[in-house]
Amino acid sequence: MKSPIIIENSPLARLARLKLGTRSVAMVLGNKIHLSGATREEFLNDPYWVAHEMEHIRQFEEHGKLGFLRRYLVGWARYGYYNIPFEIAAREAALLNAPLYTSGQPLPNPADMHQGPKAK
Repeated sequence: MKSPIIIENSPLARLARLKLGTRSVAMVLGNKIHLSGATREEFLNDPYWVAHEMEHIRQFEEHGKLGFLRRYLVGWARYGYYNIPFEIAAREAALLNAPLYTSGQPLPNPADMHQGPKAK
């Protein structure tokens, strides 16, 4: 897996943030992580958030651009954002893989991790 490219102040992520009604958002397209409402530093300092987005990059690689986007959008239409199977897997990966992204520092309390949109 190639190292991701992080894009701050992404117009695409801003649209997603407005649609989801959240303070900050990261979204993955290929190996690019688009941020809105958060800086690169804020994102990288949250190992749970990094692990979540890295799972989306893995999903993108596994399913390809069109396969990922099709499955993601169909999942959103069927189950709502919070219950998209890719989002469930990414939340699980965040808890499981966060230690990989701590740079040797203690793992923060999970209660302090980035809070994306909640189930409605």
